[in-house]
Amino acid sequence: MVQAQVQDVRTEMIRMVTSYVTPEMEGAVGQVYERLVSFPVSESDIRRWAIAVYYPDPPPRQFWDGEFAAGTRHGGIVAPHEFNPFAWMTAVPERRPALIDAEAIHQSETLLGIEPPPLNQGLNGGLEVEYHKRIRPGDVITSEAKLVSYNEREGKLGHMLISRTEATWTNQRAELVKRSYFTLIRY
Repeated sequence: MVQAQVQDVRTEMIRMVTSYVTPEMEGAVGQVYERLVSFPVSESDIRRWAIAVYYPDPPPRQFWDGEFAAGTRHGGIVAPHEFNPFAWMTAVPERRPALIDAEAIHQSETLLGIEPPPLNQGLNGGLEVEYHKRIRPGDVITSEAKLVSYNEREGKLGHMLISRTEATWTNQRAELVKRSYFTLIRY
């Protein structure tokens, strides 16, 4: 009985919420909340990544054989599209608070120094990736992640907050390498 009353009060409180987006959150839209810089990418980094990704099959030769790769349209060794130069560590130390799992859904607000919404559940709403330039040995990649938007809607679980972030990767020549968009649904 008491549990049902608590649930009814919670449901009513959720219905009363007009918006989870505070003025501070709205003001943070468009701001970069994370900037990472890679070490120079080596042929060995690319080779090991390709071996791991294609295991147990051998990776395509363009990812490890310089002589073969020179004859391809890329003119040399290139990294697989999904290569991540930040997988092990970054050249510029990250100065961000350690987040425990429960806080990870509020990463963008936490890194921007604003109060996150009072929500404790999150769902992956999707990832879209655009590939532009291939990563090559010697490249230094910079990633900037920014908050793109907040939207709200009602769902079966109640009032939901949908946030969208964008990560842009560029090389040392400021050429666009990759752009990705991540959608997070919180309730």
